[in-house]
Amino acid sequence: MQDARAHRQIRAAHTGTTVTVYQAYSPALGLPAARDGRFPPAWKRERMTWIKPSFLWMMYRCGWAAKEGQETVLAVEITREGFDHALRHACLSHYEPRTHADRDSWRRDLRRSSARVQWDPERDLHLNPLPHRSLQLGLSGPSSRAYADEWTLSIRDVTALAREVHGLVRAGEEVAARALLPVETPYPAPPLGHLGA
Repeated sequence: MQDARAHRQIRAAHTGTTVTVYQAYSPALGLPAARDGRFPPAWKRERMTWIKPSFLWMMYRCGWAAKEGQETVLAVEITREGFDHALRHACLSHYEPRTHADRDSWRRDLRRSSARVQWDPERDLHLNPLPHRSLQLGLSGPSSRAYADEWTLSIRDVTALAREVHGLVRAGEEVAARALLPVETPYPAPPLGHLGA
């Protein structure tokens, strides 16, 4: 059956005021963040950090919380105002002729922006690529600092959920595994033409 979902569309767990994104860290960083509901001082606010609205894409990236340095999976609830601001001011991380006037204008946008977007294949329960794309949003400098210190409302450790879903998938219990997944629906983002969507 053909998947009717838009090729590039943000799908996320969201409310009227918040959106949930995922990240994975070492326990030394992830556990204090979840315990305190905010990123600790050790979290480097100047570095590029990538947030992902897709739980299954996060599972692909962290190997179901098994990859070294990514053993703690966090669900970070942030303000939609902050998320939308980052999207409005983001630039694609790579040049696309159909999106950008030319390479020079894309390079100028890239230099000016503290937010980057990549559209990577969404994943199924077995972490195989799907035909539609999932948003990865990279934040650096002022956007990274705002994410950590202004936009973040809560941080939950969802490592146990990741392991439970993975266990069910390995046992062939796909219906049970799917029932545990966060509900991710199309996100009412601002216009994303500048991001190729």
